[in-house]
Amino acid sequence: MKILIPFYSMYGHTYQMAEAVAQGAEEIDEAEVNLRRIPETISEDVLAESGALEAQEEFSNIPECTLNDLEEADAIIFGTPTRYGNMAGQMRQFLDTTGGLWQKGAFIGKVGSVFVSTATQHGGQESTILNFHTTLLHLGMVIVGLPYSFEGQMRLDEVTGGSPYGATTIAGGDGTREPSNNELEAARFQGKHVAEVTAQLVK
Repeated sequence: MKILIPFYSMYGHTYQMAEAVAQGAEEIDEAEVNLRRIPETISEDVLAESGALEAQEEFSNIPECTLNDLEEADAIIFGTPTRYGNMAGQMRQFLDTTGGLWQKGAFIGKVGSVFVSTATQHGGQESTILNFHTTLLHLGMVIVGLPYSFEGQMRLDEVTGGSPYGATTIAGGDGTREPSNNELEAARFQGKHVAEVTAQLVK
């Protein structure tokens, strides 16, 4: 059972969440879990000016995602930062190359799930996942979210990401906030939950 976690991360927040998702999925014995980077589309000069190039060095050793990776996976858990309430352009551009796989029905019946990062608490955490779900439905995927059995999404004692749609983190306006323990626990829960559901479907 192959669990693929393709993520785009500019400053590392989505990458940290992706690692937690992978940790959760790996708790299921039969799961083979792979992290993959979504290809960058911004020039190195622009990335360097914004400080992102240095941040991305932390996960530059992770292989870039390929169409073959998508086709071979039984479940795909996508991670993206939010851009104006939707997925990052890098993720959109990559998904726009999957027409051949869509045409032959390669995604039909696979499990699909999404986790995201935003700058602020109300910066599109839910809309980004819901908008992403539209693409997954067009591909024919079976959508799995973050059920309320993860009680951390009910917390009121701290500012935290997370909703029934998927795990989320808040990076802060200047990007200095790191994912909280609760947000990382949500990501681990989602990874394990997706792997459990997938195990039932591939039997």
